[in-house]
Amino acid sequence: MCRRTGCATRKSFSAARPPQGAPRRVGLATATQSEGSPVINRGRPRDASRDEALRTAAVEVMAEVGYRALTMDAVAARAKAGKATIYRRWESKLDLIIDTCSRLVNRNVPVPDTGSPAKDLRGILRDFSGFLQGPAGKAAQALVGELPHEPELATAFRATFLAHQRSVVLSILQRGVDSGEFDRSAPLELVAEQAAAAICYRLMLTGESLSDEWVDELVDRGLLPMLR
Repeated sequence: MCRRTGCATRKSFSAARPPQGAPRRVGLATATQSEGSPVINRGRPRDASRDEALRTAAVEVMAEVGYRALTMDAVAARAKAGKATIYRRWESKLDLIIDTCSRLVNRNVPVPDTGSPAKDLRGILRDFSGFLQGPAGKAAQALVGELPHEPELATAFRATFLAHQRSVVLSILQRGVDSGEFDRSAPLELVAEQAAAAICYRLMLTGESLSDEWVDELVDRGLLPMLR
C-alpha cells in the first residue's frame, strides 16, 4: 500500500506520458507517423504581414552593415519586434537571409511565358536587373561579397537562391530549343552563365547602369548569336 499523494503523483506522471506509437509534438504542430495524416496547428496563426516587416528590416540592415555584421538584435530593433518573434520563424541569421532573398526575387521577378523564348529571356533579364538596382540591390551586393568568406552562407545561397534563378533561365532557353527557335546544339548553360556574369560585372565592378537598353543589347548581340 502506498501513500495517497505518491500514488497520485505516479498516476498523473504515467498519464502524461504519451503511449508508444502516439503522435509526437513538434513545435506548434502535431506530427503523425502515417503519411497523409493532417498536421494540426495550435495557437495563433502566423501574421504574414509581420513576416514581411521582418524581411524588409533584414534587407535594410544588411544593405547598411553587410551580412557578417548583421545581428538578429538589429533586425528586431528595425522591425520593432522582439527577437523571439524572429526565432519563431527562422532558426538562424542564415535561414532568415536566404529565405528573404529567395522570396524577394520570386515576388519581384516573375517567370515570363509570352510564347517567344527570345522575348522571355529579354524580359527575365530586364526584371532581374531592375530588381538588383532597387532597394534590395545593395543588400544583394553585400551578400555576394561575403560568399568567399562565409562557406555556410555560400553553400546555402548556391543551393537555393542561385540554383533557382539558374533553373528559371535554363527553362526559358530549353523552351526555345523545344520550339525550334534555338539550335539543339546551343550551349544553354554557358549562355545562362554569360548572362549572369555580365550582370554581376556591371553591378559589382563597374557600377554602370543595368538599363533595359543594355539588357536588350546583351541579349541581341551577346546571347542570341550563341543560341542560333
